[in-house]
Amino acid sequence: MRIDHHPILKTFEKGKLVKFLYDGKVMEGYEGEPIAVALRANGVMIHRYTSKHNDPRGVFCAIGRCTDCVMVVDGEPNIRTCITPLQEDMKIETQYGISNNKEDESI
Repeated sequence: MRIDHHPILKTFEKGKLVKFLYDGKVMEGYEGEPIAVALRANGVMIHRYTSKHNDPRGVFCAIGRCTDCVMVVDGEPNIRTCITPLQEDMKIETQYGISNNKEDESI
């Protein structure tokens, strides 16, 4: 399930194999590849839930233009995971509305 080539972003350079946390689970990916690529390779397809209807969202455009792939990365919400490079020990969390809190009803 790993994306190795993108028609617009081209080929991703694979760095060393690193560990990162996704919602508290240890996963592996290649340093420098987009976070979304590493998540997809680990079977993660949902990145966030909308604040109004709690609808699941994942990668849509994969070039950083939409906001469907945003997640909370190292405590910062709204990070576009399709264009943000993976780094060792990153803490990546599903985003609910505008935070990583399932109970957050903020817009």
